[in-house]
Amino acid sequence: MFAFILRRLLQAVAVMLTVSLLAFVLFQYVGDPVTIMLGQDATDAERVELRERLGLNQPAIVQFGHFVANAAQGNFGISLRQSEPVSALLKSRLPATLELSMAAAVLALLVGVPLGVYTALKRHSLVSQLLLAGSLLGVSLPTFLIGILLILVFSVQLGWLPSYGRGDTVSFGWWTSGLFTTTGWKHLILPSITLSLFQMTLVLRLVRSEMLEVLRSDYIKFARARGLKRRAIHFGHALKNTMVPVITITGLQLGGIIAFAIVTETVFQWPGMGLLFIQAVQFADVPVMAAYLCLIALVFVVINLIVDLLYFVVDPRLRSGLTRGGGAH
Repeated sequence: MFAFILRRLLQAVAVMLTVSLLAFVLFQYVGDPVTIMLGQDATDAERVELRERLGLNQPAIVQFGHFVANAAQGNFGISLRQSEPVSALLKSRLPATLELSMAAAVLALLVGVPLGVYTALKRHSLVSQLLLAGSLLGVSLPTFLIGILLILVFSVQLGWLPSYGRGDTVSFGWWTSGLFTTTGWKHLILPSITLSLFQMTLVLRLVRSEMLEVLRSDYIKFARARGLKRRAIHFGHALKNTMVPVITITGLQLGGIIAFAIVTETVFQWPGMGLLFIQAVQFADVPVMAAYLCLIALVFVVINLIVDLLYFVVDPRLRSGLTRGGGAH
């Protein structure tokens, strides 16, 4: 187990360095931050002075080395647009993004898993067919269109829910949450549904597919021959074995939810890291963009490691293989 974790950690470091290099090199060619900060009417002397102060006159390899060294300490430099520490900006936006992402992930699981089980057990019913047809829409429609349609129906026409913002929040130190206020919950409903819909349909179809495959296996046939009740077979045996691949997909999709909350946050003007990244792109705010990409890469790496470890908890075959020295592949 220790060797397995060590290999994963070394791979994580390599991935983070690669992402850092790619982000840094890519955004060296996105606009001119000096022109954006000073405007077109700035003198040459002002441009030179600002470049020296920001360290933009140094060789790219030196700038990258400084970026990696500082990032390892949680220091991503100063935002070129807002003239504030990037780490402080990300820290202030992190609670909103995590709150939206976790709400979307929980909603996707609470709805997707039961519907997946239902469509597998009642696969010939009319309701099951309608759910599968509806899931195709959830996979096919782009996120921004879903968000706009929800705003049009529930905000503009019905006037039930707000169309933008986060609502009132409660502060716990530097952490803020809208889950303790009525307006916070109202503002969370539409963005969380928008962000979760694709993941929800994915979980539904995955659970259905895995459940059907498990129900055709030999040990389920033996369980039926032993006279076990259908509830015990479906939920005590079949669903338990179905959850192994679901854990993998759900874990990786959580990283995807956080990363791709950009579109949802933009549509609903949700004050999270995704909206901050879009604003940074518009103003060629290189430190913010690079820091955001590195943070998202870190999220994926950590979640991937957690999912790998959960395999050993859920699937005893992997633990026995590791004990015999076979390792995990």
